[in-house]
Amino acid sequence: MTLAKPSLHATASAAWHALAPEAVLERVHSRAEGLSDQEARQRLEQHGPNILKRERQNGPWRVLFRQINNPLIWVLLGSAVLAVALGKVTDGLVVLAVVVLNTLIGFIQEFRAGQAIEALARMVPETVTALREGAKVSLAAEQLVPGDVVELTSGDKVPADMRLIAARNLQVEEAALTGESVPVRKQLPPVAEDASLGDRTNLTFGGTLVTSGTGRAVVVATGDTTELGRISRMLGEATDMQTPMTKALATIGRYLTVAILVMSVVLLGVGLLRGYVISEALLVAITLAVAAIPEGLPAIVTIALAIGVQRMAARQAVIRKLPAVETLGSTTVICSDKTGTLTRNEMTVQALWTPEGSWSVSGVGYAVQGELQREGQTVGELPRTAAELLRAGVLCNDASLQSQEGKGAITGDPTEGALLVVAEKAGLRVGELRDRFARVDAIPFESENQFMATLNEEGEGQRSIFLKGALEVVLKRCQSEGAAPEAVLAEMDRMAGKGLRVLAVASKSVSGASSGLKPEDVEGGFTLLGLQGMIDPPREEVIAAVRACHEAGIAVKMITGDHQKTAESIGHQLGLAEGKVVTGQELARLDDAQLREVAASSHVFARVAPEHKLRLVKALQAQHHVVAMTGDGVNDAPALKQANIGVAMGITGTAVSKESADIVLTDDNFTTIVSAVEEGRRVYDNLVKSLAFVLPTNLGLALILAFSVAFFPIQELAGGGLAPLMPMLPVQFLWINLVATVALALPLAFEAKEPHLMQRPPRAPSEPVLSRFVVGRTAVAALVMAAGAIGLFTWEFRTETDRVGAEEAMREAQTMAVTTVILFQIFYLLMCRSLHGSLFRLGLFSNPIVFLGIGLLLLLQLGFIYLPFMQKLFGTAPLGWAEWGLSALVAAVILPVIGAEKAWRNRRAASAS
Repeated sequence: MTLAKPSLHATASAAWHALAPEAVLERVHSRAEGLSDQEARQRLEQHGPNILKRERQNGPWRVLFRQINNPLIWVLLGSAVLAVALGKVTDGLVVLAVVVLNTLIGFIQEFRAGQAIEALARMVPETVTALREGAKVSLAAEQLVPGDVVELTSGDKVPADMRLIAARNLQVEEAALTGESVPVRKQLPPVAEDASLGDRTNLTFGGTLVTSGTGRAVVVATGDTTELGRISRMLGEATDMQTPMTKALATIGRYLTVAILVMSVVLLGVGLLRGYVISEALLVAITLAVAAIPEGLPAIVTIALAIGVQRMAARQAVIRKLPAVETLGSTTVICSDKTGTLTRNEMTVQALWTPEGSWSVSGVGYAVQGELQREGQTVGELPRTAAELLRAGVLCNDASLQSQEGKGAITGDPTEGALLVVAEKAGLRVGELRDRFARVDAIPFESENQFMATLNEEGEGQRSIFLKGALEVVLKRCQSEGAAPEAVLAEMDRMAGKGLRVLAVASKSVSGASSGLKPEDVEGGFTLLGLQGMIDPPREEVIAAVRACHEAGIAVKMITGDHQKTAESIGHQLGLAEGKVVTGQELARLDDAQLREVAASSHVFARVAPEHKLRLVKALQAQHHVVAMTGDGVNDAPALKQANIGVAMGITGTAVSKESADIVLTDDNFTTIVSAVEEGRRVYDNLVKSLAFVLPTNLGLALILAFSVAFFPIQELAGGGLAPLMPMLPVQFLWINLVATVALALPLAFEAKEPHLMQRPPRAPSEPVLSRFVVGRTAVAALVMAAGAIGLFTWEFRTETDRVGAEEAMREAQTMAVTTVILFQIFYLLMCRSLHGSLFRLGLFSNPIVFLGIGLLLLLQLGFIYLPFMQKLFGTAPLGWAEWGLSALVAAVILPVIGAEKAWRNRRAASAS
């Protein structure tokens, strides 16, 4: 008989963890021996293959068009086409070459972006062992359907979401999905319907890894209906956020486009009213576009960011998306995963307790450096009760201790590994103990029993049974004499209150005739040896890094899938104790308005599911925060993508988290983020310096052109008609805009960081890049530059016309005007090296790249003036020493002008504070 097919909605939404195995099998219309081939085929048609759907990615042509679809680029393209149509082929081709260069840079950057959902799809295994009509068969994982029964063994990657129907010592590594720092012991009994993802201990989730034991489970969700599929959908819905600088430059671009178009129309009208022929009037409009558009700015920004990338790579932060460099400098909130990011991902015993006393344990991780301490003092001779407790922890243990590249490492369960490390710290030798007290038999840990027991030789015909496990399980098997249960439970509560995971250890002696362990041997008669409390401790350097973030005005929030008490303890040690610890269940009950309030006031979030992380990031962004999200698991991927800046761990991080992130930390060290933030702020400052340097040139050139069209006399053309007297030709405007500006602006990217960079608050996301400072500086510098160039051009043209004729005088005067602007840029560059301080306080030679750029530009300018092919291309004429000296003298006026402007602004800032 063919069984009815379960609906897709039922398999996706049922609370399988709250049902008994028999009820689950009935609900999915299956049975313990599995489906028949016919049933499987029918369900495969209904549900589809067990794969994650992949979004259609943007093709190269769409990516290319996005680079061109920019208002300034369209203006430049229109100018190039119009110039060619008017016979100015050289002008048009040069402008077109600039557009092509900028487009290629953007195209290469975007097309190399990672494909996160592709990495998610690779987490599904290729083949699985399933039951079909009671027979074991090997199937392609994509052929699994709801109702299939699957065999699980150590090392298997879980192929779908499944409800366990049988398990023996089964442990599953779920850190990538839930953030839980140790493998989860699986069990069969139902759990509460509202249990969080990490507490659904009777389910196994697709993409996780079986670390030990065996199990059998029935498939309840496949493909996009699994937890992994749900994360994939959230990843697709998460939006890549524009960086503050990207937004600012887009805004500047829009304003500049409108302003340039308006000014072009105005100048066109002015030219026609003054009697220009239409072709010359149009050429004036094209020249304005070439002069006013900062063609070199995209290249300057890209190269400045690339320099930041190189610096960050040297500090263990690999940048996957170029604008992320600048975004880090604007970060106001860092949301960090706990396990492996803030903590070491190495369980460490920190407290021991026996009926005779308690001890603390120094040292962290799997390295055996550390010691037992009591009341802050090192313990000399190991107390007998502590030695017995530690010895039992070593013998009732399946893990092994080893050394890797000078660091401690363990093989096996992290909790058991911690028991070996603390014994070594106390002077016990694990290998010697195991040789001396050889194991005879063992009862492995079973999730149903919550304990492990071993039978070991003691010598002289005696053997001992060692028992370890959950306190309530061990305590009820202990004799009433010894420690009072109330005292033991009080100590348990004290340790748990510190976020420690507590193991109880007991022992009893048995006759040497015993050949093995039977269930009745562990029912009672034990003596409690004591408790061992452990935790995955925070990295020591992270505490200082969090403090540095607070000093920089950056809030740090810990978002973890771990237990509330553990999260609270780690948060307290890291200095994140403000506000209450909020759980995922509490977050789920909040509406968006309440969530925004909680997200702002709380700093530690525990038992958090992937959708909660995503909501928290969105809630912070809704309050205009620039959010950096760190993480290493699949569960972090949607939030990493949604965040303004996603930071993945390079060592422990999954492929999915790395592909979703903007930055990958190669050392998995939270402190590297602080270094990256510092570098990001430095990059931003240097980009503002570049803007303050570049924009006055564009405005000044536009003023030069506007003044000449409005007030300069009109010349008679040789072929008839009238033409304007122009201080510069269009290609000369482009020379200044592109070659000179880029050569001088790029050295600003190498400037040292400003004083007190990490003691000032983050830049407000709403603060415009075109601040009062940039706008004011631009106006002052542009007016000085325009006045100097126009004045010298007029003087030279009038002086030389009678001597060499109007045409030659025009060439010399235009060359002198260009040279004056170039020298102005050189002097102005020196004043832009610091936003607020004087050049001498900064150090004249603190950035030798500046003088390399100046030297390069002077060489190019000499070629521009004296090389015959450059004279032909750009319409220049040679200058004498007198012209050079006069140009330098006029250009140097900018030094005292900007010096006075800085002093005035600093006095205002001091009086305001």
